[in-house]
Amino acid sequence: MVEGGIQKADKSEFVECLRLSWTKPYILRLAFSAGIGGFLFGYDTGVISGALLYIRDDFPSVQRSTTLQETIVSMAIAGAIFGAALGGWINDRFGRKKSILISDLCFIVGAIVMAAAPFPSIIIIGRVLVGLGVGIASMTAPLYISEASPTKIRGALVATNGLLITGGQFLAYLINLAFTKAPGTWRWMLGVAALPAIVQFILLWFLPESPRWLYRKGRKDEAREILQKIYGDDEMKQEEEALAASIADEIADEGSVGAGNVLTRVKSAWSNPGVRKGLVAGIGCQVAQQFVGINTVMYYSPTIVQLAGYASNSTAMALSLITSGLNAIGTIISMCFVDKYGRRKLLLISMVGIIGCLYALFAAFEVAANRAPGVNQVDTIHFGNNTMCPTYLNAPNLSKWSCVTCLSASPDCGFCANQGNTLQPGACLALDSNSKKACGGEQRQWYTQGCPSNIGWLALIFLASYIISYAPGMGTVPWIVNSEIYPLRHRGICGGMAAMANWISNLIVSQSFLSLTQAVGSSWTFFIFASVSIVAFVFIILFVPETKGVALEEVEDKLNKQGWMVCCTGTGRSDAPSQA
Repeated sequence: MVEGGIQKADKSEFVECLRLSWTKPYILRLAFSAGIGGFLFGYDTGVISGALLYIRDDFPSVQRSTTLQETIVSMAIAGAIFGAALGGWINDRFGRKKSILISDLCFIVGAIVMAAAPFPSIIIIGRVLVGLGVGIASMTAPLYISEASPTKIRGALVATNGLLITGGQFLAYLINLAFTKAPGTWRWMLGVAALPAIVQFILLWFLPESPRWLYRKGRKDEAREILQKIYGDDEMKQEEEALAASIADEIADEGSVGAGNVLTRVKSAWSNPGVRKGLVAGIGCQVAQQFVGINTVMYYSPTIVQLAGYASNSTAMALSLITSGLNAIGTIISMCFVDKYGRRKLLLISMVGIIGCLYALFAAFEVAANRAPGVNQVDTIHFGNNTMCPTYLNAPNLSKWSCVTCLSASPDCGFCANQGNTLQPGACLALDSNSKKACGGEQRQWYTQGCPSNIGWLALIFLASYIISYAPGMGTVPWIVNSEIYPLRHRGICGGMAAMANWISNLIVSQSFLSLTQAVGSSWTFFIFASVSIVAFVFIILFVPETKGVALEEVEDKLNKQGWMVCCTGTGRSDAPSQA
């Protein structure tokens, strides 16, 4: 964490970055090498969305079990929770550099295990290992960059880590698309993540430890040597004095809240009325960020595209590029406007768009389900009894069956669309390779996730609108709020609790999405997310104050003076002048 809070990037900082790329390439090389951790974070959370389509094809047990599919996706998140929890101790004990090296080893071993996995259970083990790397890298990469960057461009360099995360997600979709025709498909998609981790592992051997960590551990000569490379003679003394004063204050602050005793520090934070209000707002924002459904889109977007009526794996992944690209664009938009319009306003505007888009997705999927093509008994018998869906064979009222009924009645059924017109009645067949081959042999489309639809394009427009509404506000602002809403002496422990709440909420949503769509249907799943988003919108209005322009030293006083209901007390807005 940067002294005094996270620095924000402005135009002058980016111009200074460009200048220093010529005068001091060492600094940018250091930031880029550490930033690969953010890239790996983005890649490994994004790549599974496409790989899952082909894992389902290779393992019938995964195809038939939504729980197993969810577990393959979400175990990386479970690993990230433990990685984030361990990350703080690893950073303090071994330093930033070694922490990143440890995360690289987790990435490398996890990627190799997944690529070579003979069974789904081995893929899950690899996902846990990768998740450990994600959890450690998610907190260490920005920390290392901030502590080893010149003050005047620190905000710009830290901000690039966020761009590398979304960039990693976007590249994951591109790589998924590139390997659709390669033998092994998903093994290449998951295994290629080892390459940037190996590159980072090698680069870091030639880079120094964080000067702040070295200074804190009493290795002052080593710290001075690194500071000399970063600042030069003219700024060296001033920066060392500032670093020494900051560490002295930090040690004093830790003592006042129970240094070395996590439970005491947590209790101290929650027992302080002002900090407690901040925790409710900060943790609430992090939980809301996940429960509006974003990671169902990031982890399952090709599946959602298939639910919208696009059966081809390669088509689904190509269309999914839209979501990851818009997510990266939204991050840039947030960097431009969050200091101009404020955190609270950006959150509320974002939530209005999210709610509207989710209800629109509900309507689009509901209409598509009601207009799904029926099942033709003659057409189904045409493929032979050995290929017919066993549930369909024994069901009453066969004339009322549609594609939706076929796919939802049993995990053992797939729909073979009509040869001439996919919207005309088709066949309900057993979900196995023989049925898929027979269907494809007659130049028909094979559907296992969603049904043929002539309004799938409309669902994609609403999906893209959802992303562009989410990314600039709910995508980035909760993290900014949590970096500002806690007083300095409680900042570390409170930020850690909020981050853990985010990862746990992420796990809950990603582990339940496919089961929810199977239980209530795709349309009502989006309806549930939209309804939860309304609750989140009301929560932000009531409990989340504006932190724009409020010095970190003034946060506790501001929270102590205002009531719980920000909208009703009239003290939720900052009286301090904007520092944007």
